[in-house]
Amino acid sequence: MFEDLSERQISLINAIIKEYLATSEPVGSNVIVKKYSLRCSPATVRNEMARLLEDGYLDMLHTSSGRVPTPQAYRLFLNEIMEEHDIPVLQEVAIKQRLWPSRFELSRLLRQSTIALADYSQLLAVATTDDGHVIFSGAVNLLDHPEFWDISVAKSALYVFDNYELLEKWVTKTPKTDDVWVLLGDDLNHENLTNCSFVYSSYNVGPNRGYIGVFGPSRMDYSRVIPGVRYTKRLVEELGS
Repeated sequence: MFEDLSERQISLINAIIKEYLATSEPVGSNVIVKKYSLRCSPATVRNEMARLLEDGYLDMLHTSSGRVPTPQAYRLFLNEIMEEHDIPVLQEVAIKQRLWPSRFELSRLLRQSTIALADYSQLLAVATTDDGHVIFSGAVNLLDHPEFWDISVAKSALYVFDNYELLEKWVTKTPKTDDVWVLLGDDLNHENLTNCSFVYSSYNVGPNRGYIGVFGPSRMDYSRVIPGVRYTKRLVEELGS
């Protein structure tokens, strides 16, 4: 699917996603030309944006607004463009120090891991156990993002994390092809959560199995969040064994 895109179109999608992540505002052609080195005119950018709109990579919230990326654009970004950022050593140490005192008790370890991951990501962090328990921290962080100022979106998100069965449907339907997985938009199968994402991984501690991850707007910093989820999952496995 992505092979049909030109190098310029891929660069344009990358620029729009970066701008939208930073501002949460629909992105116009003039902003892209001024801030990003695409070496083309605003008219050319508008034409390319129109094509990307037709092809499902961009959406338009209002007739007079700029464009926003769709889940299809985020998948392209995740699969072809994004470069992960290393977690700063001081933050790695801080996360490990928070988890270390709980290393002998898995339930406490998971609780501390969600607190640490919520602090790191500034999103909602969640962990599950194989006996159907859901632990989450950082729900208040969601209110820092305009996507959750709509009360129906916020209520739907919290409802999922209060219901193990719904969360389990999310994590069990994903093909396990990597160590960290991302559910985007329609993957969440909920009309109020189409602008949300869930980034998660599985953990194994002895006979215990579960998932740990981060939930927030699709407009999240995946290059930072994905390494954070991976590192926290590895700490849970290391300290819990």
